[in-house]
Amino acid sequence: MAGRAVLLIPHRGGAAVEGGLPGDYRKILAIVREAGGPVQVRAVGERLGLDASVHGKLEPLRVKMTKLAARGWLHKRGDGRFTARP
Repeated sequence: MAGRAVLLIPHRGGAAVEGGLPGDYRKILAIVREAGGPVQVRAVGERLGLDASVHGKLEPLRVKMTKLAARGWLHKRGDGRFTARP
């Protein structure tokens, strides 16, 4: 869109629906929901098949999860773990 910024990850609420998120973000949300409680980035990375023993491999995932939290899809707790928003 010329002259307009388009959010790849929309803010939750209003007309935003989960189906409008990119596939990798939908997978992250599904994993966090299935956990049923607070989950660490490492656990999500393992479920996605990432090499969790290498810290640098998890950083892009951490950024995605933090972005989901900033947009209201997840909640980032003070201890760094994430939970799904109701």
